[in-house]
Amino acid sequence: MDDMLPGMPARLFVATPTKLLTFADCKRRYRYTYLETPRPPKGPPWAANTVGAVVHEVLADFYGRWPASRRTPDEVVAKMRSSWRSEGFRDEVQSMDWRERSTSMVLGYLRDSDPYYEPRGVERNVAFTTERASLRGRVDRIDERPARDRSGGTELVIVDYKTGRRPLTPEDARSSLALAVYVLGARRLLHKPCTRVELHHLPTNTVAAADHDDTSLGRHRDRAESIADDAAAAEARWHEGLSPAQVDEVFPPEPSPMCGWCDFVRICPQGRRAAPPRDSWAGLDDSAPVAMDDAS
Repeated sequence: MDDMLPGMPARLFVATPTKLLTFADCKRRYRYTYLETPRPPKGPPWAANTVGAVVHEVLADFYGRWPASRRTPDEVVAKMRSSWRSEGFRDEVQSMDWRERSTSMVLGYLRDSDPYYEPRGVERNVAFTTERASLRGRVDRIDERPARDRSGGTELVIVDYKTGRRPLTPEDARSSLALAVYVLGARRLLHKPCTRVELHHLPTNTVAAADHDDTSLGRHRDRAESIADDAAAAEARWHEGLSPAQVDEVFPPEPSPMCGWCDFVRICPQGRRAAPPRDSWAGLDDSAPVAMDDAS
C-alpha cells in the first residue's frame, strides 16, 4: 500500500467465508453489503433466516451455556418459545406454526444427545492467515472425538447446523469453502488434528460428512486467497474513487435466477429482470408436518 513505510509487511485482507463468497457470487451485492455508506436499503427479513437464527441460538445455549441439569426437553421448549421472533413470516399464524415446527426439529435432533457431553468449542471464533489474507469465521460447534486412526489420541470435527429445506450430501460438505476455512482455523487455534466436516441437517435429522486431506484443503485455501486478492484489489479502487461508470465496471451485477433471493433485488434493475423479488417467507417448506409429541 502507498501509505505504508518501506519494508513493512503488506496489510492482510481480512475476510470471512461469507464475505468471500458474496464477492464471488455478485460484486454489486458485495459493494452494497460491505462498502456503501450508508448501506442501501435491504428488503424485508427472511423467515427462513429467522428459523435458522433461533435454532442456532438455542443449540448454542444447550451445548455451550447450560449445565447438564438444564439440558431437558422442557428447557428446550421454553427457550425456543422465549427466543422466537416473527420477522419475515407472512402472518402470526405462520409464525406460530413455524415456532412449533422448529421446536420439533430441535427436540428430534437432541433426542439421543448426552446431556453431559461438552464440545471443545461452541460458537467458537477461528482464524488463520495466508501470505496476503486473514481468514476467519465462527464455528457452530467443534467436537473432540477419539481419533479414527486408533492412535489413542483425539481429533477435532467441525459441525455446522443447517435448517434449510434442501437435504444435504457429502459433496455439499466437501465443497464448502466455509467448512474448509474452519478446519484450517481450528487446527491453528487448538493445535489438534482436524480433517472431518459435518453438516447437521435438522429438518431431516441427517448428517452429511466429508473428510479433507492436505490436497483438498490446499485447493480451498488457494481459492479463498484468490477471491481475497480480487476483492482487495476492487476495494482499493473503490477507496481511490470511482466514477459512476467505473463503479459498475469494478463491481458489476451478475444477474441469475437466484437474484429473487437477494436482499437488494428491489434496487437492482438487472436483478429484477433476472428474477422477481421473492416473498420473505418463500424459503420455508410449508409441506413439512408439525410433530410436537415431545414438547410440553
